[in-house]
Amino acid sequence: MFNPKYKVTNKILKMLTEITEAKVVIERARLLPKQEINLRRQALIRMTHSSTAIEGNMLNIKEVEALYNHQKIDAPSRDIYEVENYLKAMKYIESIIKKKGKINEKTMLRIHGLVTNKTLPKEQSGVYRKKAVYVVKRKLGKPQEIVYTAPNAKVIPRLCSDLIAWLLASKNKEMNPVITAGIVHQEIAAIHPFSDGNGRTARAMATLLLYSKAYDFRQLFALEDYYNKDRPNYYKAIDIGKNYKDRKTDFTSWLEYFTKGFKEEILRVKIQVLSFSSKKINDEIGSQIYLNKDQVKIIDFMDQMGKITISDIVDILECPKRTAQLNLQKLKKLGLIKQVGKGPASGYILEK
Repeated sequence: MFNPKYKVTNKILKMLTEITEAKVVIERARLLPKQEINLRRQALIRMTHSSTAIEGNMLNIKEVEALYNHQKIDAPSRDIYEVENYLKAMKYIESIIKKKGKINEKTMLRIHGLVTNKTLPKEQSGVYRKKAVYVVKRKLGKPQEIVYTAPNAKVIPRLCSDLIAWLLASKNKEMNPVITAGIVHQEIAAIHPFSDGNGRTARAMATLLLYSKAYDFRQLFALEDYYNKDRPNYYKAIDIGKNYKDRKTDFTSWLEYFTKGFKEEILRVKIQVLSFSSKKINDEIGSQIYLNKDQVKIIDFMDQMGKITISDIVDILECPKRTAQLNLQKLKKLGLIKQVGKGPASGYILEK
């Protein structure tokens, strides 16, 4: 059984309190729809850029943004695939949240399959590894050094099953989501269940867990950004020893680092959101332009998919057709969307 040892130190408790306070501010902030869409888009781009860059991807933020916008760039195919894959993995995560889907081993395997599509052989993508893996350190002019030996491939299914069982255990339901996400992040890195893509899978799973526990902060944060800018300390903090068997089993030190990174990113989001929400806008427009959560979901879907239909809205919001139509009417009246096509083929797109 997986039973992680850790202490919620005064330092961790103080940071968790700051995160909770910032969460309230961010959720209550009044943002114009286009502002929120843009902030969410930029967070996803930063998240994707940083998580792939940590693994050696050479694309810059502008190139990642171009791929998000389905534009062609001149870059190595592997780098392009890694970025496109991570964007698809994040869409999958959002679909799980919207449908209130279960998080289990299949979820983790699916995420790995998405992040390693076309970069690993099919028989290694989305499945546990069959061979031994090592984390090595390379220095120019020197032989590579093995810094960590992952557990034997035969025990991977059991270790992952134990981790998911712990995650789903009722006694852990009330655990702070930041603590849960941090533990899962490090444990996946320690198990190293895949031949490649372990880091991206661990970070994506941490994001999924935060989203699933209503710690999505309007999806405006990119925790990976903190790691990417602080790589030496990230690697140092997540270090667990020479091998899995003799690993450091106390998660406290890592959780202090993980919580600090989350706090720093959330405070950055808080400042950014407040700077937008405090700007004065025309009173007449301001009284109409702020949208409810359902309307923001509609706008967000259109931003990602390009188009939405009434049946899409009924599915997304789990609402009657009449409610979907009323939401569309308001968005159209505000000049945020416009209708395209007629009859059964009609839909709505964002007004440019």
